[in-house]
Amino acid sequence: MDFGYSPEQEALRDDVRQFIDEYVNEEVRDEIENWGEGGRGPLVRELYKIIAEKGWVGITWPKEYGGQEGDRLDQYIVEEEFSRAGISVGGAGSGAPAILAAGTDEQKREFLPGLLKGEITLALGFTEPQAGADLAGLQCRAVKDGDDYVINGQKMYTSSAHYASHIYLMARTDPDAPRHRGISIFLIPMDTPGITVRPLWTIQSDPPAPHKTTYGQHRTNETFFEDVRVPRSCMLGEENQGWYVGAMGLNLDRVGASRYLISVRRDEDIINYIKENDLDGASPAQDPAVRDKLAELWIEAQVCRLMTMRSMSLVNRDVDFTYEGAAEKVWAPEHGVRTTETITQILGPFAQLLHGSDEAIEDGLYAHNVMGAFQSGINHGSVQVMRDQVARRGLGMPRG
Repeated sequence: MDFGYSPEQEALRDDVRQFIDEYVNEEVRDEIENWGEGGRGPLVRELYKIIAEKGWVGITWPKEYGGQEGDRLDQYIVEEEFSRAGISVGGAGSGAPAILAAGTDEQKREFLPGLLKGEITLALGFTEPQAGADLAGLQCRAVKDGDDYVINGQKMYTSSAHYASHIYLMARTDPDAPRHRGISIFLIPMDTPGITVRPLWTIQSDPPAPHKTTYGQHRTNETFFEDVRVPRSCMLGEENQGWYVGAMGLNLDRVGASRYLISVRRDEDIINYIKENDLDGASPAQDPAVRDKLAELWIEAQVCRLMTMRSMSLVNRDVDFTYEGAAEKVWAPEHGVRTTETITQILGPFAQLLHGSDEAIEDGLYAHNVMGAFQSGINHGSVQVMRDQVARRGLGMPRG
């Protein structure tokens, strides 16, 4: 495998960087930071419209749904550059690949163009109060009633539910089936009667995390479903096959530049800071122990990158993609935790001061990153569950 980029791909990267320099100005950055999580003001909406017109969203998607049928590595390059600028162009999270793979023609025509343009947004409705890492234990029920389903239950940590247009909901349709069966997925408009969204304010909300904090969301949600009636056409895939549809979508969503950057941005931030700043009159960049530790973390970050490249290569070649995304989900979050801990050790007590403190380093960025680091080991599947997938799917080991 060639670990470099072709001249055409480097030219694409240059085009994206020039676009960002021209269009992502201070006014746009201020709107991104101040408009509210997930909300898009007029400048950002216009920006996304232009990005979509240039064909930089959903590059790998079929042309009939607004994509380019392009190379996944091109999508990676575009996604990486925009992610560094604080703009997400990754393709609508785990719902999009699931719709591409399991959706009906009607569902693809309804959702995919809107997802590309940002006109449709999906909240992820998986976790429940009693079923977090053990997702197969979910109890939200969808009972068939004629041509409809009636849904009752509760979801936790539906972080975008207060602004999303739809929820990508996993519910139990056969309570008598084995745990991983009897589950279905629904695509439900958020304005459907019977849906209530209630905020859950995070540890990052007071004081609010500064811009570019990893997992610095001020708010998540709990979402309630009370006799929510939806037609059969809202079901994604076959009835009682939702576990497999959802797992496939999550696996593919773990691959890409935005996920990779969640793990390595901290390494880049601390190295840039150390190169440019002294601490108590001394240069940490000249400390052999600091240099050795940062070199170790940088090597681990490159492992994150190579694992992502491997996964994209497999998907590009239509090779079975089974445990690779789970392996990334183990390595990368644990690397991120090690990095945040090392940063606080290098920078000392001032690195623990939060946003708004007079003596805070980088406006509290590193302190807030520490608070959010452990979240990455739970989101989209805990590292313990991912290790089990690597053992069984990758190594062929029996269930415990």
